[in-house]
Amino acid sequence: MAFQAGFVIITGLITLLALYATYSTFKAKNYHGLVLAVITVLVFGFFTIMTIIHSGYPQATGFIF
Repeated sequence: MAFQAGFVIITGLITLLALYATYSTFKAKNYHGLVLAVITVLVFGFFTIMTIIHSGYPQATGFIF
């Protein structure tokens, strides 16, 4: 479960950064960057959503004090 929790967090952060990159490249009219950012959003967004659906969202990260 620890692997999947980390995977969801990492792919979710990459998806959020790619969404910001999509906005930035669209605003700057950088179309090559826009295409790459949209592809990144689609790929990592798919991995994030399917990991949440298949494995569920992690309830605890395993840090017990």
